[in-house]
Amino acid sequence: MDDITIEDFIKLDLRVAKVISAEPVEEADKLLKLELDVGEFGSKVVFAGMKKAYKAESLINKLVICVNNLKHRKMRFGTSEGMILAAGDDDIGIFILSPDDGAKPGMQVR
Repeated sequence: MDDITIEDFIKLDLRVAKVISAEPVEEADKLLKLELDVGEFGSKVVFAGMKKAYKAESLINKLVICVNNLKHRKMRFGTSEGMILAAGDDDIGIFILSPDDGAKPGMQVR
């Protein structure tokens, strides 16, 4: 893996977001469609490959970390406007990274 510089890292705009709606994408094996509240940045739709790890309804009101400035990606099911951070993989499981209590949608992650 290549090293990055601090200048590369600060290009990422990581924000706290709250899942306000979640639903499985019927035509996809892995995808959930999430609508995120990113505070002053409004809402974003994100397609996340975690259908096998999480029931959609269990994610509603959960705080997550969102890559807020990721280039939008047009997909067959719609446009994904960001990404949420998670650890793991299909073999061991997927685990959403969540901020501590007190964090609010829109807060910058530093």
